[in-house]
Amino acid sequence: MSRTVHLAVYNTLADWETGYATAYLARAGHELRTVATTREPVTTAGGVRIQPDLTIDELRAEDSELLILPGADLWDTGDSLAPFARAARAFLDAGVPVAAICGATAGLAREGLLDDRAHTSAVSMYLDATGYKGAERYVESDAVTDGDLITAGPTEPVAFAREVLKRMGAFEGEKLDAWYRLFHDSDPTAYETLES
Repeated sequence: MSRTVHLAVYNTLADWETGYATAYLARAGHELRTVATTREPVTTAGGVRIQPDLTIDELRAEDSELLILPGADLWDTGDSLAPFARAARAFLDAGVPVAAICGATAGLAREGLLDDRAHTSAVSMYLDATGYKGAERYVESDAVTDGDLITAGPTEPVAFAREVLKRMGAFEGEKLDAWYRLFHDSDPTAYETLES
């Protein structure tokens, strides 16, 4: 099985949303590759320039163990990121996990991927505006995992990462709980468990 995680990158990407997940996946031995619509550099919301490793047309679910979709202003300003939602459909159809946070959840809603899966986002009204049919599956929670789909709102990068790390087997049980307590709750007692 591939040990490659694909991170979607695009202009206005919300830098803060995926950092915990990608950093700890890399530390656990997963290779991170960035994917964009073209090979031209993209600039994040924080002004960081990223040179993509591959294009969305080159991305194949069978070459990946996870697709991460960060939020970005572009999810709400047109259809330029729709290819990433279509890629998410292909990944889920192939049984490969997808993790979406913030605006990416709206993209998945527009693609119909949240109609039959438990999910969360910034607020339910945000997804309602997409016209999707999954409102009854919306869960008021920091992050939600339903099978191969992980969703979270923009203020929950640590909860998002917890679900990703759990799904990828980077941390489990007591260590996963300690990791979350350390980074979400600033609990210094968790450090000892993490280091043991």
